Amino acid sequence: MKNSFTGKVALVTGGAGGIGAEIARALVEEGGAVSIFDTNAEAISNVISSLNSTKVIGKVVDVRSQKSVEEAVSEVVSHFGGVDILIAAAGGSLGTPRDLNEISEEDLDLVIDVNIKGTFHCAKAVIPSMKSRGGGAIVTFSSIGGRSASPVTGVPYAAAKAGIIGLTRRLAREVGADGIRVNSIAPGLFLTGRLQGMFDKMSQSEQKEVLDGIPLKRMPRIEECVAPVLFLASDASSYITGAVLDVNGGRLMAN
Repeated sequence: MKNSFTGKVALVTGGAGGIGAEIARALVEEGGAVSIFDTNAEAISNVISSLNSTKVIGKVVDVRSQKSVEEAVSEVVSHFGGVDILIAAAGGSLGTPRDLNEISEEDLDLVIDVNIKGTFHCAKAVIPSMKSRGGGAIVTFSSIGGRSASPVTGVPYAAAKAGIIGLTRRLAREVGADGIRVNSIAPGLFLTGRLQGMFDKMSQSEQKEVLDGIPLKRMPRIEECVAPVLFLASDASSYITGAVLDVNGGRLMAN
């Protein structure tokens, strides 16, 4: 896929850390221009410095805010001329508790708002530009936790990630005629940042349960999530839309 994103403009939400940062890096390495949306200004600056490219910009954006997203997307369109690709990676469990009796209303609101509202706001904001450019690709982030009952994350996360799948399929139907493809990736347990901390806090029996349920019998490498995302964002998947790509080492084998 070398240089497969030359001439393309990609927007990566949650792009200043974890998998999002590695996706941004890979897009630049393959010729793309990238805009990183994140809430952490220092992390954005660090990623941009490490990429050392004139084709990368960053914006401090709270994806829960429609106004914040719309203003930032407008700036990206002015800077690069448009948007071809959206990688909606902002989300996750966001440090909220796993156990039901510890989950507050604020925890629920945070997880639902960042994952579902954030994905919706960003997709809605970039679609006009994609239409004007003759099409585009949107990749949303679901999770194995939204596809099955996970022992690692809580109910709000499961609900949000299941909701992302419904959002993805309905949006794919709505914008398909405009040449815009919308697909979702559903990663398994990639141990970055907060998830590493959650996994470390699990009991040995719970950790063993996770590993025993993976046919490949190992935890994944970050690049094993990045490559499938880039596939869904690229012309290599030009006749795929409304799909959910499971990347979990066989832990979930969906029909």
